[in-house]
Amino acid sequence: MDIIQQNWPVTLTMIFGSFIAGATSEGGGAIAFPVFTKVLNISPLDAKVFSLAIQSVGMTAASFTIVVLRVPVEWRVVRWASLGGLFGVMFGLVFIAPLLTADLLKMLFTAMVVSFALTLTLLTWKQRVYNNSLCIYGWRERGIILFAGFCGGLMTGLVGNGIDILCFSLMVLLFRLAEKVATPTSVVLMALNSVFGFVYSILVMDGFTPVVQQYWLSAVPVVIIGAPLGAYFCTRLNNKTIAIVLISLIMIELVSSLMIIPLTKDIIIISLPVFFVFSIIYYQMSGNKRYCPKG
Repeated sequence: MDIIQQNWPVTLTMIFGSFIAGATSEGGGAIAFPVFTKVLNISPLDAKVFSLAIQSVGMTAASFTIVVLRVPVEWRVVRWASLGGLFGVMFGLVFIAPLLTADLLKMLFTAMVVSFALTLTLLTWKQRVYNNSLCIYGWRERGIILFAGFCGGLMTGLVGNGIDILCFSLMVLLFRLAEKVATPTSVVLMALNSVFGFVYSILVMDGFTPVVQQYWLSAVPVVIIGAPLGAYFCTRLNNKTIAIVLISLIMIELVSSLMIIPLTKDIIIISLPVFFVFSIIYYQMSGNKRYCPKG
């Protein structure tokens, strides 16, 4: 109890973060990382390790809830994206993270998810048909999922989350999976990659410092309840509502990033091309008819 009293801002942050992590394709780290680094003045490295550590508990609990409730999950996506994600997480932690600043990393993540939100917004207001599982599953699809997993794992190694929203984008825009299937699939994905990233941070990078341990212990009691509740809440929503909730969260992410992160010349020069590139990729995926439901 003393730990919670001493670190109550962390506990309060993760009350919201854990619920969002279980209910949407945005992991709890999407809440923790910006709040920790910009509001609570916690170092980016500690914030990233904390994100991986707390998601390894909360999103694992949410994943168990998903399995127990027999919520549909596209396990083939989980299998191949996780394989790519393992290598992506290691590559991001070891080679890329030391080269980039926390502000730039966060803005790059924001640029990626905002470009997805714009595309999803356009699709949400149209009459859409969905797949409840992958309608085509060959080596081409395995390669696409593997590559998306690597890119998402790379982002996870940089800011503590990313594979969930990136693979969610792939599932919804390209493979035309229903949000009610893509969301729990992304939660399971994030759980597996968080566990791996957390263990790797402990064994190889010695990142689970006493300070991070204090933060983690103060948040565990709320995330083991909040994340499963979020996962259950998601089962009560329809596809359009899930999309609207996710778009709203991403818009909050954009506004908070613009308010908190100093828009230096370097950040603008790098972030804008990333936004446009991802916008083009997402638009092209949404226009691909290969995986549209037949009939």
